[in-house]
Amino acid sequence: MNPQKVAVITGASQGIGAGLVTAYRKLGYAVVANSRSITPSEDPLVLAVAGDIAEPGVGSRVIEQGLAAFGRIDTLVNNAGVFVAKPFTEYTDADYAAVTGINLLGFFETTRRAVAAMLEHADGGHVVNITTSFAEHGFSAVPAALAALTKGGLNSATKSLATEYATRNIRFNAVAPGVVRTPMHPAETHEFLAALHPVGRIAEIEEIVDAISYLETAKFVTGEILHVDGGQTAGH
Repeated sequence: MNPQKVAVITGASQGIGAGLVTAYRKLGYAVVANSRSITPSEDPLVLAVAGDIAEPGVGSRVIEQGLAAFGRIDTLVNNAGVFVAKPFTEYTDADYAAVTGINLLGFFETTRRAVAAMLEHADGGHVVNITTSFAEHGFSAVPAALAALTKGGLNSATKSLATEYATRNIRFNAVAPGVVRTPMHPAETHEFLAALHPVGRIAEIEEIVDAISYLETAKFVTGEILHVDGGQTAGH
């Protein structure tokens, strides 16, 4: 079997995902990079797989193409996600479908196929779910019940799966960021968003990437929800 370790990263075309592609290559991994708009890489050890993981079948296809190219899957980072902040009664059926499609169906299909692949080799594997501090610590100024519903579910699933697969050498962890400086947040919102964190600023992409890189190497850590949120969860 190919000894080259392989990481799959969803939402890999920009922001945290793009930072993770670079980080995992530096760790020596081949990378399967997925997003709706991903373009081919000049690096032969980066396989770009375009597709919307909110669509049934796409998450499984991403893993299958990674297996076809590299022969194994060692790590999956479920980074793709969508955040829609609205008063609860203003959410539409379309909002619900979009948020649950990416945050839950995408996670479910991709992770189910990746874990099946990890079970095929003795090295096991590692799944990291990117959630949010908003799932555990609500803010009246940012109503986000669909984030709590979906990302809170991922936090719970992380712990459940960590115990289910602990004896089979597959670890499951989550990183729960605060607000991160990515293209998702226009510059004019940064001052307001910074004030949501006790430290008074928003996170940088590399700070989230560093947390995931730590979990990758922390072989005794599983079932952990690692908050990288400038103190949001601790209080304000």
